[in-house]
Amino acid sequence: MAGLDWVIIGVYFALLLAVAWWVARRNRDTPDDYFLAGRNLGWFLVGASVFASNIGSEHVVGLAGAGATSGVALAHYELHAWCLLVLGWVFVPFYSRALVYTMPEFLGRRFSPTARWVLSVITLVAHVFTKFAVSIFAGGIVFATLLPEVSLPVGGATFNSFWIGSVAVVLLTGLYTVLGGMRAVAYTDAVQTFILVAGSGLLTVFGLAKLGGWHELRRVLDPDLFNLWKPLVPAGMQGTWAPVKESGRIAWYFNSNYPWLGMLFCAPIIGLWYWCTDQYIVQRVLGARDERTARRGSIFAAYLKLSPVLLFIIPGLIALALAKTGRAPGLSVMVDAQGNAIPQAAQAAFPLMVKDLLPAGLRGIVVAGLLAALMSSMAGAFNASSTLFTMDLYQKFRPQASQHQLVWVGRAATAAMVVISLLWIPVIQGARGLYDYLQGVQGYLAPPIFTVFVFGIFNKRLNSKGCLAALLAGFVLGVFRLAVDTPVSLHLAGFANGYAPSSFLWIVNNLYFQYYSLFIFIVSVVVMVVVSYATAPPAPPAPEQVAGLTYGTVTTKDRAQSRASWSGREVIASAVVLVLILAAYLYFRG
Repeated sequence: MAGLDWVIIGVYFALLLAVAWWVARRNRDTPDDYFLAGRNLGWFLVGASVFASNIGSEHVVGLAGAGATSGVALAHYELHAWCLLVLGWVFVPFYSRALVYTMPEFLGRRFSPTARWVLSVITLVAHVFTKFAVSIFAGGIVFATLLPEVSLPVGGATFNSFWIGSVAVVLLTGLYTVLGGMRAVAYTDAVQTFILVAGSGLLTVFGLAKLGGWHELRRVLDPDLFNLWKPLVPAGMQGTWAPVKESGRIAWYFNSNYPWLGMLFCAPIIGLWYWCTDQYIVQRVLGARDERTARRGSIFAAYLKLSPVLLFIIPGLIALALAKTGRAPGLSVMVDAQGNAIPQAAQAAFPLMVKDLLPAGLRGIVVAGLLAALMSSMAGAFNASSTLFTMDLYQKFRPQASQHQLVWVGRAATAAMVVISLLWIPVIQGARGLYDYLQGVQGYLAPPIFTVFVFGIFNKRLNSKGCLAALLAGFVLGVFRLAVDTPVSLHLAGFANGYAPSSFLWIVNNLYFQYYSLFIFIVSVVVMVVVSYATAPPAPPAPEQVAGLTYGTVTTKDRAQSRASWSGREVIASAVVLVLILAAYLYFRG
């Protein structure tokens, strides 16, 4: 890092803090203003904030690493831009009518107060294990790569740049999030989106130039790395139903190389949960001034969401090609003697490219974009989690709390979660990859939440007992899988080689996470439907409780208001997104 790079990074932080300070001075000391920016965000801020919160550490660091090790397989998740269209066209009308602070609050209105706090607890657990921990870990990877010589002795221990970077990202992000709330997050996200896209785009351009262009990239790498549709069984191996994992034979459900079956049926479940029902994303839409603005923001975010394939996955492939050809000696640590990617080393593909390919000045811009991604992701997690804790849990036990107290509790709520997240980092370090870890945990926790939201909106006969049974059954199955996987990921004593082959726990541990996620989804659906229809239907007074919250209770007035909120422009813009997604699927076939 040259002096000019540090100047640019310093200017970036000064700009960020200036925006946050300006926004914080405009805030009013009310929950509506602190948690939802006064419900007055425009479509550009909504879309930019959704994108910036999503494109965080797990994308910049994790997707580039996944691109280097697995190719474009994980682009399936980035092509879930269509899920944002589902948010805008299907879910936004219900959320806009409900005027809720949180997704659990919406579920509480649809089913029962108990469903609200159960979902709040599950969501907070998910945020700690994914949003907080992953952002902190990725910040550490960036600092460890760019500043490997930095260390800090404290007492009898010495903390390296990985831990210094992790804590620094937490403190800097927490500062402006605590001061400014949702409005500060949204406005800084708008700045960070521009810096992130510009910086990452520069890295793609310089990487291709160093390699010799797109055709050279396709020539150097295995065509299978450019294939979105992976086979059920790896090439050259025999598939079987028997639970075996041998050199020439494998159970098809053990294949973890992103088989098409899991991507086709499981990935959309995780995508629809994340984009349409997760507090972390939807909170930005709740802050829109009206239904029209929320929908337009969702469509704008869908366009932005298509960019990570070129901004993050392709740089990972470029890094692998440069390492294999020796055209960038600094990247050689990513591959072994045979030219195959080393998974752990490949996690640093993006910062390694920044360090070795870019000239002074441009390096500072890209690092600023990298830090923008890390901080925007964590800021969103901070704000979403403090909203959940304050409005769904604290207010339940302190209903008479003043607005000032609620804001104060919201600011204080994240401290314990951050500590827990720091303690969870070693588990991620033992995982196959940052993005794999994230998708795995989300795959275990998302299905029951997706089930109760979607089925609850489309079927007014489903009741609170069915909702709670589905949430609890799915959550238990997800936590069970995490409990089975964690000792192996941590390489605890007695688990260095995993479980005994062919044992039940060995089968569970080796079962591809997408198939297990699909199993949780099926169980959640069956439990919700069976329990709901085996018990009494919602009581007669329920129609006013669920009015406008299910398709069966939407009034003529509600439909007219929703119809007035869109025109042909929104339809055409949505259709273009779908055409671009289809084009990507047709191109990336190997």
